[in-house]
Parts: sequence; structure tokens; C-alpha cells
Amino acid sequence: MTEPVIALRDVVKEFGEDVVTRVLHGVEMTVYAGEFVALVGPSGSGKSTLLNMLGLLDRPTSGSVNLVGHETTRLSEPERTRLRAQALGFVFQFHHLISAMSAVQNVMLPLAIDRGRTGSSLRQRALEGLAEVGLEPRADELITKLSGGQQQRVAIARALVRRPPLLLADEPTGNLDTETADTVFRLLRAKSTLHRIACLLVTHDPALAQRCDRVFTLVDGRIVDVREGRNREP
Repeated sequence: MTEPVIALRDVVKEFGEDVVTRVLHGVEMTVYAGEFVALVGPSGSGKSTLLNMLGLLDRPTSGSVNLVGHETTRLSEPERTRLRAQALGFVFQFHHLISAMSAVQNVMLPLAIDRGRTGSSLRQRALEGLAEVGLEPRADELITKLSGGQQQRVAIARALVRRPPLLLADEPTGNLDTETADTVFRLLRAKSTLHRIACLLVTHDPALAQRCDRVFTLVDGRIVDVREGRNREP
């Protein structure tokens, strides 16, 4: 099997100085390219803390966080920032799009930040990304003119426009109705498979989790179960 996209080894995270609270207890996790996995667990189990580790927004107290072949605990902050921009895509429950911009301008943002400029080639890349989520005809409409589901599809296009090897999706369907949530989930799965992108989906929906390749269950800061999804989709 190829080198993992995510490899966590004995990850511990503690907060506080006088009173130390341990939130993650020796977490182990391995995810490979093209895998679509779910992270589930009750509120307060440490999911957000673990996601911050994977998103390079925080460092572990001890242990190893290896992402796309980089041991991130050894990287400087500028190196972590570059790796986050180059290797990670993010989709959230609330899309965090810029309302004053059009759909295509929002999708262009990661490309423009990367290259320090805009241009016709970046617009074309962004249009191709919108086409993949079925929204190219509405490319020049303001985000405020789109429905919640359409806005989330724009957020997916933005997250994937640079073809990152790892996508972190934090409750991406949590604010959507059932039908729209299903559309967004299927879209994420299809793009993960098409582009061999590893996707970690954080969800409170057990039915959604069972449609993933594998399900990691986090309880009290520990991975207590890893199993294949019972209703995995092709």
C-alpha cells in the first residue's frame, strides 16, 4: 500500500499549566489516498481538537502527526502555513464564503493567494471547479443569490480547486435538509474517488458515517473503535 496521507502515532494533547487537562490520549490513525473516512463521537470527545491537529492549527503535546509525508511536529510555523495551503482543503458546516464576491471569485481565492495575482487562467480553473459541482452556469452570481446547498457546493469547489491530497470536512451537511445533505455527501465522495483525495468527514450523523469506507469512533479522547462502513458506496 502507498504511503499514508494521514499517520497519527500516539498523539497526546493537553491544555493548561497549573491544572493540566488531557484531551487526546495516544490517538492512532492512518488514512490513505482516496479513502473516505468518518470521525464520530459524542460532544466533548476531542473531535475538534483532533481536527485542529490535522488542519495544522495546533500542535500535539507529544506524539507524531505526519501529513502527506511531512512530520509536521518538526516544521516551523511558516512551513506549516505553506503545507496547509498546498496540501489541505477544508469544508465546514457553515461555508465561510465571501458574500460580496461571486461564486467564481470565491473559488479563485485559493489560486490567487497561491500565485499572488488573478487572471484568465485562474478564472478558467475556477470555472472548471464549479462545473464539477454543477454550478458553472451561476458562476458570476453573488453568493447571497445562491441557496444553502448551492453555497456548500461552491465551498467544495473552492476546497478542491487545487486538488489537495487531504480534505477535512467538518459537519459539511449539518446545516442542510436531508435531500441537499445527500447531494453534498455524494458530491464529496465522488470527487474524493475521482481525484484520489483522502477525506476525513466529521459528523454526528451515524447513517452518514456508515456510508464511508471506514468509521473512527473517538470517545474521551481515545479512538475506541475502527470499522468498515456497513453501507459503503462505490
